Amino acid sequence: MKGEGRTPVLGLLVGNRGFFPDALVEEGRRRMLSVLEEAGVKVVALSTEDTKYGAVETREDAEKCARLFRSRAEELDGIIVSLPNFGDERAAADALRLAGLDLPILVQAFPDELGKLDPAHRRDAFCGKLSLCNNLVQYGIPFSDTALHVEAPESREFKEDLERFLAICRVVKGLKNARLGAVGARPAAFNTVRFSEKILERHGISVETIDLSEIISRAQALDSNSREVSRELSRIKETFHPQGIPVGALDKMARLSVVLKQWIEKNEIDALALQCWTAIESLYGIVPCAVMSLLSEAGIPSACETDVMGALSMYVLQLAAASPAALMDWNNNFGDDPDKVILFHCSNLPCSFFESCGMSYQNIIAGTVGKENTYGTVVGRVTPGPATFLRLSTFDTEGVIAGVVAEGRFTEDRVDTFGGYGVAEIPRLRELLRLITQNGFEHHVAVTKAHVGQAVQEALETYLGWRIVRS
Repeated sequence: MKGEGRTPVLGLLVGNRGFFPDALVEEGRRRMLSVLEEAGVKVVALSTEDTKYGAVETREDAEKCARLFRSRAEELDGIIVSLPNFGDERAAADALRLAGLDLPILVQAFPDELGKLDPAHRRDAFCGKLSLCNNLVQYGIPFSDTALHVEAPESREFKEDLERFLAICRVVKGLKNARLGAVGARPAAFNTVRFSEKILERHGISVETIDLSEIISRAQALDSNSREVSRELSRIKETFHPQGIPVGALDKMARLSVVLKQWIEKNEIDALALQCWTAIESLYGIVPCAVMSLLSEAGIPSACETDVMGALSMYVLQLAAASPAALMDWNNNFGDDPDKVILFHCSNLPCSFFESCGMSYQNIIAGTVGKENTYGTVVGRVTPGPATFLRLSTFDTEGVIAGVVAEGRFTEDRVDTFGGYGVAEIPRLRELLRLITQNGFEHHVAVTKAHVGQAVQEALETYLGWRIVRS
Protein backbone atom coordinates (compact mmCIF):
# COMPACT_ATOMS: atom_id res chain seq x y z
CA MET A 1 0.00 0.00 0.00
CA LYS A 2 1.37 3.41 -0.96
CA GLY A 3 2.71 5.04 2.21
CA GLU A 4 1.76 2.01 4.30
CA GLY A 5 3.42 2.11 7.69
CA ARG A 6 4.80 5.60 7.08
CA THR A 7 4.85 7.93 10.08
CA PRO A 8 2.68 10.99 9.37
CA VAL A 9 4.54 14.31 9.47
CA LEU A 10 2.75 17.54 10.40
CA GLY A 11 4.01 21.08 10.60
CA LEU A 12 3.02 22.86 13.81
CA LEU A 13 2.53 26.63 13.87
CA VAL A 14 1.85 27.97 17.36
CA GLY A 15 0.34 31.45 17.38
CA ASN A 16 1.04 34.14 19.96
CA ARG A 17 -0.03 37.71 20.64
CA GLY A 18 1.93 39.85 23.05
CA PHE A 19 -1.11 41.37 24.74
CA PHE A 20 -1.93 37.95 26.20
CA PRO A 21 -0.03 35.79 28.70
CA ASP A 22 3.10 34.26 27.14
CA ALA A 23 3.04 31.45 29.68
CA LEU A 24 -0.09 30.09 28.02
CA VAL A 25 1.83 29.77 24.74
CA GLU A 26 4.69 27.91 26.37
CA GLU A 27 2.27 25.56 28.09
CA GLY A 28 0.03 25.14 25.03
CA ARG A 29 2.92 24.32 22.71
CA ARG A 30 4.20 21.70 25.15
CA ARG A 31 0.75 20.10 25.47
CA MET A 32 0.16 20.00 21.72
CA LEU A 33 3.56 18.43 21.07
CA SER A 34 2.85 15.79 23.70
CA VAL A 35 -0.52 14.88 22.17
CA LEU A 36 0.92 14.65 18.65
CA GLU A 37 3.80 12.50 19.82
CA GLU A 38 1.37 10.19 21.62
CA ALA A 39 -0.63 9.91 18.38
CA GLY A 40 2.47 8.76 16.50
CA VAL A 41 2.88 12.00 14.53
CA LYS A 42 6.29 13.42 13.68
CA VAL A 43 6.28 17.20 14.14
CA VAL A 44 8.15 19.94 12.29
CA ALA A 45 8.04 23.14 14.37
CA LEU A 46 10.09 26.17 15.30
CA SER A 47 12.22 25.61 18.39
CA THR A 48 12.31 27.84 21.44
CA GLU A 49 15.73 28.99 20.17
CA ASP A 50 14.24 30.08 16.83
CA THR A 51 11.56 32.36 18.28
CA LYS A 52 10.08 33.26 21.65
CA TYR A 53 8.52 30.04 22.96
CA GLY A 54 8.81 28.57 19.44
CA ALA A 55 5.72 30.58 18.43
CA VAL A 56 4.85 32.90 15.53
CA GLU A 57 4.03 36.47 16.50
CA THR A 58 5.92 38.82 14.18
CA ARG A 59 6.67 39.07 10.49
CA GLU A 60 10.19 37.86 11.21
CA ASP A 61 8.75 34.82 13.01
CA ALA A 62 6.49 34.16 10.03
CA GLU A 63 9.44 34.18 7.65
CA LYS A 64 11.38 31.76 9.84
CA CYS A 65 8.40 29.42 10.04
CA ALA A 66 7.85 29.57 6.28
CA ARG A 67 11.50 28.78 5.58
CA LEU A 68 11.37 25.81 7.95
CA PHE A 69 8.21 24.40 6.35
CA ARG A 70 9.58 24.90 2.82
CA SER A 71 12.83 23.12 3.75
CA ARG A 72 10.82 20.08 4.87
CA ALA A 73 8.17 20.30 2.15
CA GLU A 74 8.73 16.78 0.82
CA GLU A 75 8.09 15.30 4.27
CA LEU A 76 5.08 17.33 5.34
CA ASP A 77 1.59 15.89 5.03
CA GLY A 78 -0.26 18.85 6.54
CA ILE A 79 -0.05 21.75 9.00
CA ILE A 80 -1.73 22.40 12.35
CA VAL A 81 -2.17 25.99 13.45
CA SER A 82 -2.61 26.04 17.22
CA LEU A 83 -3.78 29.07 19.21
CA PRO A 84 -3.04 28.81 22.94
CA ASN A 85 -4.02 32.49 23.19
CA PHE A 86 -5.55 34.97 20.76
CA GLY A 87 -2.61 34.68 18.38
CA ASP A 88 -1.39 37.19 15.84
CA GLU A 89 -3.70 36.74 12.86
CA ARG A 90 -1.44 38.34 10.26
CA ALA A 91 1.74 36.59 11.32
CA ALA A 92 0.16 33.13 11.20
CA ALA A 93 -1.54 33.77 7.86
CA ASP A 94 1.66 35.27 6.41
CA ALA A 95 3.68 32.23 7.46
CA LEU A 96 1.28 29.94 5.63
CA ARG A 97 1.23 32.12 2.52
CA LEU A 98 5.01 32.50 2.45
CA ALA A 99 5.45 28.74 2.84
CA GLY A 100 3.21 28.23 -0.22
CA LEU A 101 2.96 24.48 0.30
CA ASP A 102 -0.64 23.84 -0.74
CA LEU A 103 -1.18 21.38 2.13
CA PRO A 104 -4.22 20.69 4.32
CA ILE A 105 -4.34 22.99 7.34
CA LEU A 106 -6.17 22.35 10.62
CA VAL A 107 -6.95 25.38 12.81
CA GLN A 108 -7.23 24.56 16.54
CA ALA A 109 -7.83 26.94 19.44
CA PHE A 110 -7.60 26.32 23.18
CA PRO A 111 -10.71 26.82 25.34
CA ASP A 112 -10.86 29.25 28.24
CA GLU A 113 -11.81 28.09 31.71
CA LEU A 114 -14.65 29.94 33.44
CA GLY A 115 -12.64 30.48 36.59
CA LYS A 116 -9.63 31.83 34.70
CA LEU A 117 -10.76 34.89 32.77
CA ASP A 118 -8.52 37.33 34.60
CA PRO A 119 -5.71 39.08 32.66
CA ALA A 120 -3.11 36.57 33.84
CA HIS A 121 -4.95 33.49 32.60
CA ARG A 122 -7.42 34.39 29.85
CA ARG A 123 -6.69 33.05 26.38
CA ASP A 124 -9.32 34.64 24.12
CA ALA A 125 -8.39 32.01 21.51
CA PHE A 126 -12.12 31.64 20.82
CA CYS A 127 -12.07 35.15 19.34
CA GLY A 128 -8.58 34.88 17.90
CA LYS A 129 -9.58 31.88 15.82
CA LEU A 130 -12.27 33.93 14.12
CA SER A 131 -9.72 36.61 13.23
CA LEU A 132 -7.18 34.10 11.93
CA CYS A 133 -9.75 32.32 9.78
CA ASN A 134 -10.92 35.67 8.43
CA ASN A 135 -7.37 36.32 7.25
CA LEU A 136 -7.03 32.84 5.73
CA VAL A 137 -10.20 33.44 3.74
CA GLN A 138 -8.85 36.82 2.60
CA TYR A 139 -5.60 35.15 1.55
CA GLY A 140 -7.44 32.39 -0.32
CA ILE A 141 -5.90 29.67 1.85
CA PRO A 142 -8.21 26.67 2.37
CA PHE A 143 -8.29 25.14 5.83
CA SER A 144 -10.10 22.62 8.02
CA ASP A 145 -11.93 23.38 11.25
CA THR A 146 -12.31 21.34 14.41
CA ALA A 147 -15.63 19.82 15.44
CA LEU A 148 -15.92 22.29 18.34
CA HIS A 149 -14.81 25.90 17.93
CA VAL A 150 -12.32 25.50 20.79
CA GLU A 151 -10.84 22.18 21.92
CA ALA A 152 -8.14 21.11 24.33
CA PRO A 153 -5.52 18.93 22.62
CA GLU A 154 -6.12 16.16 25.16
CA SER A 155 -9.88 16.10 24.53
CA ARG A 156 -11.68 13.24 22.82
CA GLU A 157 -12.99 15.71 20.23
CA PHE A 158 -9.52 16.86 19.22
CA LYS A 159 -8.19 13.32 18.99
CA GLU A 160 -11.08 12.47 16.64
CA ASP A 161 -10.40 15.65 14.66
CA LEU A 162 -6.73 14.73 14.40
CA GLU A 163 -7.61 11.28 13.08
CA ARG A 164 -9.93 12.83 10.50
CA PHE A 165 -7.30 15.41 9.54
CA LEU A 166 -4.65 12.75 9.02
CA ALA A 167 -7.11 10.95 6.70
CA ILE A 168 -7.60 14.20 4.77
CA CYS A 169 -3.82 14.57 4.49
CA ARG A 170 -3.42 11.03 3.17
CA VAL A 171 -6.04 11.61 0.47
CA VAL A 172 -4.66 14.97 -0.65
CA LYS A 173 -1.05 13.80 -0.73
CA GLY A 174 -1.91 10.44 -2.28
CA LEU A 175 -3.76 12.05 -5.17
CA LYS A 176 -0.90 14.37 -6.10
CA ASN A 177 0.61 12.91 -9.26
CA ALA A 178 -1.41 9.71 -8.86
CA ARG A 179 -1.13 7.19 -11.67
CA LEU A 180 -4.03 4.97 -12.72
CA GLY A 181 -3.64 1.91 -14.90
CA ALA A 182 -6.14 0.91 -17.58
CA VAL A 183 -5.59 -2.65 -18.81
CA GLY A 184 -7.69 -3.20 -21.91
CA ALA A 185 -10.51 -1.30 -23.57
CA ARG A 186 -13.84 -0.44 -22.02
CA PRO A 187 -16.26 -3.34 -22.65
CA ALA A 188 -18.72 -2.34 -25.35
CA ALA A 189 -21.72 -3.01 -23.13
CA PHE A 190 -20.47 -0.68 -20.38
CA ASN A 191 -21.06 2.89 -21.57
CA THR A 192 -21.50 3.68 -17.90
CA VAL A 193 -17.73 3.60 -17.22
CA ARG A 194 -16.80 6.27 -19.75
CA PHE A 195 -14.54 9.00 -18.38
CA SER A 196 -12.26 11.86 -19.41
CA GLU A 197 -8.51 11.35 -19.21
CA LYS A 198 -8.00 15.03 -19.93
CA ILE A 199 -10.00 16.18 -16.91
CA LEU A 200 -8.04 13.79 -14.69
CA GLU A 201 -4.76 15.03 -16.17
CA ARG A 202 -5.74 18.61 -15.41
CA HIS A 203 -6.00 17.56 -11.77
CA GLY A 204 -2.57 15.92 -11.83
CA ILE A 205 -3.82 12.35 -12.22
CA SER A 206 -2.39 10.37 -15.14
CA VAL A 207 -3.76 7.26 -16.84
CA GLU A 208 -1.34 4.66 -18.20
CA THR A 209 -2.92 2.29 -20.72
CA ILE A 210 -1.98 -1.10 -22.14
CA ASP A 211 -3.86 -3.44 -24.42
CA LEU A 212 -5.27 -6.56 -22.78
CA SER A 213 -3.80 -8.74 -25.51
CA GLU A 214 -0.30 -7.57 -24.58
CA ILE A 215 -0.82 -8.57 -20.95
CA ILE A 216 -2.22 -11.95 -22.00
CA SER A 217 0.67 -12.52 -24.42
CA ARG A 218 3.20 -11.82 -21.67
CA ALA A 219 1.40 -14.13 -19.25
CA GLN A 220 1.28 -16.97 -21.79
CA ALA A 221 5.02 -16.60 -22.43
CA LEU A 222 5.95 -17.10 -18.76
CA ASP A 223 7.43 -20.37 -17.58
CA SER A 224 5.04 -21.95 -15.08
CA ASN A 225 8.02 -23.38 -13.21
CA SER A 226 9.68 -20.00 -12.72
CA ARG A 227 10.26 -18.73 -9.20
CA GLU A 228 7.92 -15.76 -9.73
CA VAL A 229 5.01 -17.88 -10.95
CA SER A 230 5.55 -20.48 -8.22
CA ARG A 231 5.50 -17.75 -5.58
CA GLU A 232 2.23 -16.29 -6.89
CA LEU A 233 0.65 -19.74 -7.13
CA SER A 234 1.51 -20.33 -3.48
CA ARG A 235 -0.06 -17.01 -2.49
CA ILE A 236 -3.25 -17.87 -4.35
CA LYS A 237 -3.53 -21.27 -2.70
CA GLU A 238 -2.73 -19.92 0.78
CA THR A 239 -5.24 -17.09 0.45
CA PHE A 240 -8.23 -18.77 -1.18
CA HIS A 241 -7.77 -22.49 -0.33
CA PRO A 242 -9.28 -23.37 -3.72
CA GLN A 243 -11.34 -26.55 -3.87
CA GLY A 244 -12.33 -28.08 -7.19
CA ILE A 245 -10.50 -25.43 -9.23
CA PRO A 246 -8.55 -26.90 -12.16
CA VAL A 247 -4.76 -26.78 -11.82
CA GLY A 248 -4.48 -25.13 -15.23
CA ALA A 249 -6.74 -22.26 -14.14
CA LEU A 250 -4.67 -21.64 -11.01
CA ASP A 251 -1.52 -21.61 -13.12
CA LYS A 252 -3.04 -18.99 -15.44
CA MET A 253 -3.98 -16.84 -12.43
CA ALA A 254 -0.42 -17.02 -11.11
CA ARG A 255 1.08 -16.03 -14.46
CA LEU A 256 -1.40 -13.15 -14.86
CA SER A 257 -0.51 -11.95 -11.35
CA VAL A 258 3.21 -11.89 -12.14
CA VAL A 259 2.73 -9.92 -15.35
CA LEU A 260 0.37 -7.37 -13.80
CA LYS A 261 2.71 -6.81 -10.88
CA GLN A 262 5.64 -6.26 -13.23
CA TRP A 263 3.65 -3.73 -15.25
CA ILE A 264 2.38 -1.98 -12.11
CA GLU A 265 5.87 -1.65 -10.67
CA LYS A 266 7.43 -0.46 -13.92
CA ASN A 267 4.77 2.22 -14.43
CA GLU A 268 4.35 3.19 -10.76
CA ILE A 269 0.62 2.47 -10.83
CA ASP A 270 -1.43 3.43 -7.75
CA ALA A 271 -4.76 1.90 -8.80
CA LEU A 272 -5.85 -0.38 -11.63
CA ALA A 273 -8.85 -0.96 -13.89
CA LEU A 274 -8.90 -4.19 -15.91
CA GLN A 275 -11.01 -5.30 -18.86
CA CYS A 276 -13.36 -8.17 -18.19
CA TRP A 277 -16.74 -9.32 -19.49
CA THR A 278 -15.86 -11.30 -21.54
CA ALA A 279 -12.55 -10.70 -23.31
CA ILE A 280 -10.12 -12.23 -20.81
CA GLU A 281 -12.36 -15.26 -20.33
CA SER A 282 -12.49 -15.92 -24.08
CA LEU A 283 -8.83 -15.18 -24.79
CA TYR A 284 -7.10 -16.47 -21.66
CA GLY A 285 -9.56 -18.83 -20.03
CA ILE A 286 -10.04 -17.44 -16.48
CA VAL A 287 -11.69 -14.55 -14.69
CA PRO A 288 -9.14 -12.16 -13.15
CA CYS A 289 -11.07 -11.71 -9.89
CA ALA A 290 -8.72 -13.57 -7.52
CA VAL A 291 -5.68 -11.78 -8.92
CA MET A 292 -7.42 -8.42 -8.54
CA SER A 293 -8.48 -9.33 -5.01
CA LEU A 294 -4.85 -9.93 -4.06
CA LEU A 295 -3.81 -6.63 -5.63
CA SER A 296 -6.49 -4.68 -3.75
CA GLU A 297 -5.53 -6.36 -0.50
CA ALA A 298 -1.89 -5.42 -1.12
CA GLY A 299 -2.72 -1.73 -1.68
CA ILE A 300 -3.29 -1.53 -5.45
CA PRO A 301 -7.06 -1.05 -5.73
CA SER A 302 -8.30 -3.01 -8.73
CA ALA A 303 -11.60 -2.35 -10.49
CA CYS A 304 -13.26 -4.46 -13.17
CA GLU A 305 -14.84 -3.55 -16.53
CA THR A 306 -12.03 -1.02 -17.08
CA ASP A 307 -13.78 1.31 -14.64
CA VAL A 308 -10.97 3.82 -14.17
CA MET A 309 -13.07 6.19 -12.07
CA GLY A 310 -14.14 3.23 -9.96
CA ALA A 311 -10.47 2.45 -9.36
CA LEU A 312 -9.87 6.09 -8.41
CA SER A 313 -12.81 5.95 -5.99
CA MET A 314 -11.32 2.84 -4.40
CA TYR A 315 -7.94 4.53 -4.11
CA VAL A 316 -9.41 7.57 -2.35
CA LEU A 317 -11.19 5.36 0.20
CA GLN A 318 -8.05 3.30 0.74
CA LEU A 319 -6.07 6.47 1.42
CA ALA A 320 -8.67 7.81 3.83
CA ALA A 321 -9.20 4.59 5.77
CA ALA A 322 -5.63 3.28 5.49
CA SER A 323 -7.18 -0.10 4.67
CA PRO A 324 -8.31 -1.91 1.49
CA ALA A 325 -11.30 -0.90 -0.62
CA ALA A 326 -13.58 -2.85 -2.94
CA LEU A 327 -15.80 -2.11 -5.93
CA MET A 328 -19.39 -3.37 -5.78
CA ASP A 329 -22.69 -2.90 -7.58
CA TRP A 330 -25.75 -1.25 -6.11
CA ASN A 331 -27.49 -4.46 -7.02
CA ASN A 332 -30.77 -5.45 -5.34
CA ASN A 333 -33.45 -4.25 -3.00
CA PHE A 334 -33.63 -6.06 0.33
CA GLY A 335 -37.30 -6.92 0.53
CA ASP A 336 -39.38 -3.88 1.46
CA ASP A 337 -36.80 -2.23 3.70
CA PRO A 338 -36.28 1.29 2.29
CA ASP A 339 -32.87 1.74 3.94
CA LYS A 340 -31.27 -1.58 3.03
CA VAL A 341 -29.63 -2.65 -0.22
CA ILE A 342 -27.79 -5.74 -1.43
CA LEU A 343 -24.34 -4.86 -2.73
CA PHE A 344 -22.82 -7.51 -4.96
CA HIS A 345 -20.03 -8.36 -7.35
CA CYS A 346 -18.95 -11.55 -9.06
CA SER A 347 -16.44 -10.88 -7.25
CA ASN A 348 -12.93 -9.49 -6.86
CA LEU A 349 -13.31 -8.15 -3.31
CA PRO A 350 -10.30 -8.22 -0.95
CA CYS A 351 -10.46 -11.24 1.33
CA SER A 352 -10.35 -8.99 4.40
CA PHE A 353 -13.92 -7.96 3.54
CA PHE A 354 -15.26 -11.47 4.09
CA GLU A 355 -15.99 -13.60 7.12
CA SER A 356 -14.83 -16.54 4.99
CA CYS A 357 -13.08 -16.14 1.64
CA GLY A 358 -13.37 -18.81 -1.06
CA MET A 359 -12.91 -19.29 -4.80
CA SER A 360 -15.47 -20.36 -7.39
CA TYR A 361 -16.48 -19.70 -11.00
CA GLN A 362 -18.43 -16.86 -12.61
CA ASN A 363 -22.03 -18.09 -12.68
CA ILE A 364 -23.40 -15.28 -14.84
CA ILE A 365 -21.17 -15.60 -17.92
CA ALA A 366 -20.38 -19.33 -17.65
CA GLY A 367 -23.28 -20.04 -19.99
CA THR A 368 -21.73 -17.74 -22.60
CA VAL A 369 -18.03 -18.61 -22.52
CA GLY A 370 -18.14 -21.96 -20.74
CA LYS A 371 -17.66 -22.75 -17.08
CA GLU A 372 -14.12 -23.98 -17.75
CA ASN A 373 -13.14 -20.40 -18.71
CA THR A 374 -14.62 -18.65 -15.67
CA TYR A 375 -12.75 -19.99 -12.65
CA GLY A 376 -11.29 -17.45 -10.25
CA THR A 377 -14.13 -15.52 -8.61
CA VAL A 378 -13.83 -14.65 -4.92
CA VAL A 379 -16.94 -15.52 -2.96
CA GLY A 380 -18.29 -14.80 0.50
CA ARG A 381 -20.42 -12.52 2.66
CA VAL A 382 -19.07 -9.15 3.76
CA THR A 383 -18.60 -9.05 7.53
CA PRO A 384 -20.93 -6.72 9.46
CA GLY A 385 -19.57 -3.32 10.41
CA PRO A 386 -19.23 0.34 9.40
CA ALA A 387 -18.78 1.27 5.75
CA THR A 388 -18.23 4.29 3.54
CA PHE A 389 -19.41 4.37 -0.08
CA LEU A 390 -17.88 6.62 -2.77
CA ARG A 391 -18.43 7.13 -6.46
CA LEU A 392 -16.35 9.59 -8.48
CA SER A 393 -17.07 10.56 -12.07
CA THR A 394 -15.83 13.02 -14.65
CA PHE A 395 -18.65 15.28 -15.78
CA ASP A 396 -17.18 15.85 -19.19
CA THR A 397 -19.51 18.54 -20.54
CA GLU A 398 -18.89 20.63 -17.41
CA GLY A 399 -15.19 19.79 -17.20
CA VAL A 400 -15.29 18.78 -13.52
CA ILE A 401 -14.75 15.80 -11.26
CA ALA A 402 -17.80 15.09 -9.12
CA GLY A 403 -18.75 12.45 -6.62
CA VAL A 404 -21.23 11.16 -4.11
CA VAL A 405 -20.27 9.81 -0.69
CA ALA A 406 -22.35 8.11 1.99
CA GLU A 407 -21.87 6.22 5.22
CA GLY A 408 -23.72 3.21 6.55
CA ARG A 409 -23.02 -0.29 7.75
CA PHE A 410 -23.03 -3.86 6.54
CA THR A 411 -25.62 -5.80 8.48
CA GLU A 412 -25.86 -9.36 9.80
CA ASP A 413 -28.48 -10.19 7.13
CA ARG A 414 -27.85 -13.11 4.80
CA VAL A 415 -29.26 -13.83 1.35
CA ASP A 416 -29.06 -16.88 -0.87
CA THR A 417 -26.78 -15.76 -3.70
CA PHE A 418 -23.37 -16.37 -5.26
CA GLY A 419 -20.33 -14.13 -5.71
CA GLY A 420 -19.38 -11.60 -3.06
CA TYR A 421 -22.19 -9.75 -1.35
CA GLY A 422 -23.25 -7.79 1.68
CA VAL A 423 -26.49 -6.24 2.89
CA ALA A 424 -25.91 -2.58 3.67
CA GLU A 425 -28.08 -0.28 5.74
CA ILE A 426 -27.79 3.38 4.78
CA PRO A 427 -29.95 6.07 6.38
CA ARG A 428 -32.15 7.85 3.79
CA LEU A 429 -31.10 5.37 1.10
CA ARG A 430 -33.85 6.54 -1.23
CA GLU A 431 -32.40 10.05 -1.21
CA LEU A 432 -28.98 8.64 -2.01
CA LEU A 433 -30.32 6.60 -4.91
CA ARG A 434 -32.12 9.65 -6.24
CA LEU A 435 -28.84 11.60 -6.14
CA ILE A 436 -27.16 8.80 -8.07
CA THR A 437 -29.84 8.52 -10.73
CA GLN A 438 -30.52 12.22 -11.20
CA ASN A 439 -26.83 13.11 -11.49
CA GLY A 440 -25.91 10.14 -13.65
CA PHE A 441 -23.47 8.45 -11.28
CA GLU A 442 -22.54 4.89 -12.14
CA HIS A 443 -23.90 1.65 -10.71
CA HIS A 444 -20.41 0.75 -9.46
CA VAL A 445 -19.53 2.06 -6.01
CA ALA A 446 -16.28 1.89 -4.05
CA VAL A 447 -16.55 0.65 -0.48
CA THR A 448 -14.28 0.57 2.55
CA LYS A 449 -14.95 -0.92 5.98
CA ALA A 450 -14.73 2.31 8.00
CA HIS A 451 -16.52 5.62 8.46
CA VAL A 452 -14.39 8.17 6.58
CA GLY A 453 -17.05 10.07 4.65
CA GLN A 454 -16.41 13.45 6.25
CA ALA A 455 -12.66 13.24 5.65
CA VAL A 456 -13.18 12.18 2.04
CA GLN A 457 -15.62 14.98 1.32
CA GLU A 458 -13.42 17.63 2.92
CA ALA A 459 -10.25 16.45 1.21
CA LEU A 460 -11.85 16.39 -2.23
CA GLU A 461 -13.96 19.55 -1.90
CA THR A 462 -11.86 21.89 0.23
CA TYR A 463 -8.40 21.06 -1.08
CA LEU A 464 -8.94 19.68 -4.59
CA GLY A 465 -12.02 21.64 -5.63
CA TRP A 466 -14.05 18.62 -6.72
CA ARG A 467 -17.83 18.71 -6.51
CA ILE A 468 -18.87 16.21 -3.83
CA VAL A 469 -22.38 15.45 -2.60
CA ARG A 470 -22.71 13.69 0.75
CA SER A 471 -25.90 11.82 1.45
